[in-house]
Order: sequence, then C-alpha cells, then structure tokens
Amino acid sequence: MSNNGNGSLVAVVMGSKSDLGIMQPALDRLASLEISYEVDIMSAHRSPGRVSEYASNLHKRGVMAIIAGAGSAAHLAGVIAAHTIIPVIGVPVAATKLNGMDSLLSVVQMPAGIPVATVGIDNADNAALLAAQIVAFKLPGLSDRLYAHKTAMEEKVNAASNEAAKSEQF
Repeated sequence: MSNNGNGSLVAVVMGSKSDLGIMQPALDRLASLEISYEVDIMSAHRSPGRVSEYASNLHKRGVMAIIAGAGSAAHLAGVIAAHTIIPVIGVPVAATKLNGMDSLLSVVQMPAGIPVATVGIDNADNAALLAAQIVAFKLPGLSDRLYAHKTAMEEKVNAASNEAAKSEQF
C-alpha cells in the first residue's frame, strides 16, 4: 500500500537501508490493515536538513502518524518529533554490540516537550499497530479490523489455555 507520499496516512522512516529488515513487519502490518503509507530512508546525523524538511511538511500531506526506526544513537524519532506535531513512534533497532539498549534509551529518554512513543527493540509490528490505532477513526472499517486482530489474539491464547488444561500441563 505504499504510495510514495500521495495521500499516505502513515510515514515509515528509517536511519539506513540496513534497517529495512527490522522495519518490514511494520510495512506488512500496515498493508494488511489497508492503511496507506510511505517509506523513506534518512539520517538524523548524515542528512539533518532533509530530516527537518521532511518532518516539517508531513502534516501538509495528511500524514497522521510517523514510525521512525533507527539504531545506535537513534536520534531519528526525536529529531522528527522536534519538527512536527504529528505523533511519532520510535522503533529502537538492535544495530550495535549493545543489542539495542543504546537505541532504546536514546528513543525513550526524550526531553520534556518532545514526546516520542516507544515500542520494544526491533518491534516494528507494534509500532504499526499503534499507528493504526492513531488513524483508526479516519478510515472506514479500520477500527473493525483492529478489533478483529485483538479478538484473534485472544482466541489464540484461549485455545492454548484450553489445550494445556486438557493435557493437565499446569
């Protein structure tokens, strides 16, 4: 459902091409929920002017949520948040010897006044679900698809519980 910025409700950005594998579940989830999105690669450190311009203009195109994945210093989500009022969801990427803890702390420890929602390390799927909840009432039927997703998760847990109870593994 990527349409390169033409009417996208969600923007998915990442700090480098190597982050695409981690961010792919977000793209897959957005597509499965029929949410229009765009994808871009930019660096808070290597292309700061581009990040600033991009973030400053997203609202003009109707983007309602931003998912930003980055590793190491992971400043991308925070820099984007500094330039917009659109909700930003940071995905800390495990890209260094610290296994993502450096990224997690960089994303979650934002200064007062610059909020960034943060999901778990490498958890782009949760970022997409949070973005979907942000735009849910903009798209007809999306809230129903989100409730169906939650119901499916509940049914899976209940089935596992029933199976475990039958085998007396508790």
